[in-house]
Amino acid sequence: MRVLIVGGGVLGTMHALRALERGHEVVHLEREAEARGASVRNFGLIWVSGREPGPDLEVAMRARQDWERIAADVPDLGFRGNGSLTVLRTPGEMAVAEEFVARPDAAERGTKLLDAAEARTLNPALRGEMLGALWCEQDGAVESRTAQPALRAHLAKTGRYTWFPGREVRDVGEGWVRDDTGQRHEGDLVVLCTGAALGGLVKELRPELPVRRVRLQMMQTDPLDEQLTTSLADGDSMRYYRGYRGEKLDELNAAEPQPPVAADNGMQLLLVQRLHGGLTIGDTHEYAEPFSFDVHEDPYEHLRQRAEELLGRPLPRIVRRWAGVYAQTADKSLVVHREQVLAGVWLVTGPGGRGMTCSPAIAADTWQEVEG
Repeated sequence: MRVLIVGGGVLGTMHALRALERGHEVVHLEREAEARGASVRNFGLIWVSGREPGPDLEVAMRARQDWERIAADVPDLGFRGNGSLTVLRTPGEMAVAEEFVARPDAAERGTKLLDAAEARTLNPALRGEMLGALWCEQDGAVESRTAQPALRAHLAKTGRYTWFPGREVRDVGEGWVRDDTGQRHEGDLVVLCTGAALGGLVKELRPELPVRRVRLQMMQTDPLDEQLTTSLADGDSMRYYRGYRGEKLDELNAAEPQPPVAADNGMQLLLVQRLHGGLTIGDTHEYAEPFSFDVHEDPYEHLRQRAEELLGRPLPRIVRRWAGVYAQTADKSLVVHREQVLAGVWLVTGPGGRGMTCSPAIAADTWQEVEG
C-alpha cells in the first residue's frame, strides 16, 4: 500500500512510522520547511501523571512503552525514562495526593507519595520548602525540537519513505492529494494530521469539526549548573489533569484557590531539563478565540517565581519565550478526533496536550481502525 500523510508534526510522523512498520510505502508532506507547530513548542514530556482512568490512561501507558521501544532504534530522540515529581507544598495538595495514591491504578502508573526527605533524595535539586511529592516512575521525556528530524532520518533508511517539506496540500480525493506546486500525489490511503491548522482544506472537508484550539505560553532558560534527575510539576498540575479529580480536589479548590494570575491563565507549572541543561518551563491555557498575538509577562513572572520556589534558588537567564497553539477534541471522553472524511481519507487531530505523549499509540489505533 502507498500511504499519503499530510502533516510533519509528531502525530503525522508517528503515522508514517506505523505505516512503514506494516510494510507500506509512505509519502509525507508538510507545508513548512520543518514542523513549526505544537510538536516542537511543547515540553517533550511523555506524561502519564494525572491521566484520567479509561482511554486517556490506557493510551498514555501504551504510548510510554512505545516511546521506549522506538528510542532503542532512534537514540537521537533523547528519550529518558526519568520519571517526575509533583511537588506538594500545602495540606490541601497533600490530601489530593493521598486520595490519588489510594486508588487502584496507582501501582499501574508507578505512582507513590514521598515525604520531603525522600523527594530530595530522588531529586537533590529540590531545595525549596515542601511537604512531600508524588513520584511517577512512568513519566519520561524526549527532545521535542529535534525528535521529528531524528524520526525521519530513521524512516528514510527503509527506502520506502519520501519527505516533501514546503508543500501545502490544497486538494484531496480518494487516493490522491494535490499540493500548492500543482503536483498530484497518488496513493491508496490519505491520512491528514494537520494539527491546529483547522481552516482551509480541513474546514472544507469537515465544516463543523468538534475540535477547539488552545493557546499556551512557555519559556526556556540558559543551562542550569546541575542536573535535574526528574521532571517537575507543581500542585496546580493536579487542578489541570482530570485524573486527580475527586472530593479532595474540590476541597483544595475551595480552601486554597489559585492566585488570580494562575487562575485567569489556566496555569500549572511543568519543568523539564533539556539535554543541553536548559530548563523548559510552562505553561498557560487560553481557550477563547481570537487569541491575542501578544505574549503576556505576568504569567511568565508567576512561572519563574514558582520554579525558583521549588528549586530554592534563582533560575538561569531566560533565553526564549514563545506561544503555541494545539488542537483539542471537544469530546473529553476521547483521546483524539479520528474520522473518515472521504472514502480512503482519514482526519486525525485534536489530541490536545496529549500529542507528544500519546502519538505512537494514537497512530497504532488509527491503523487498527483503518484495517478493521
